[in-house]
Amino acid sequence: MTVIHSFLPVLGAAPSKLILGSMPGKRSLQDNQYYAHPRNAFWPIIYTLLDGNNIHGKNSRACIDKNYTERLDKLKKANIALWDVLQACTRASSLDSDIVESTVVVNDFAALLAKHKTIKHVYFNGAKAEQLYRRHVLPTLGEQEKCLSMTRLPSTSPAHAAMSFEDKMQIWKIIR
Repeated sequence: MTVIHSFLPVLGAAPSKLILGSMPGKRSLQDNQYYAHPRNAFWPIIYTLLDGNNIHGKNSRACIDKNYTERLDKLKKANIALWDVLQACTRASSLDSDIVESTVVVNDFAALLAKHKTIKHVYFNGAKAEQLYRRHVLPTLGEQEKCLSMTRLPSTSPAHAAMSFEDKMQIWKIIR
């Protein structure tokens, strides 16, 4: 197993919301893009929520086919920041369950939140991101940063197939 590394955060001028994943999957790492797997529901959900058009189904490639910079700009314009809890770890596959706990290195959230005081709410893309944040990050934060609102959302990963796109969408609407 090799050590894998996350990406830099996606931040606009004044983000109010921060969406956190755990660690990019193999396809994302290969493409150097957040949520690059074609069956990941992240970008279809974001485009549906921010544009008001349901692009799931045969049109779900529409947002993925857009320029990656354009997709990131859409988040920034909506004051949504994007990052991962982990900066590095060892993992055999793309599954969160394969993360070797003893190799976990978290991103510097104290610095991020100190610099971007406009962030008021943290949303977790799945249970593992929330678990890692609560276990490894929360104890390192100051009192003000510990008081940020936090919400776990269902994972957009294709590995979380137990929940339909429509059901995920209903819960993800909270980020609007």
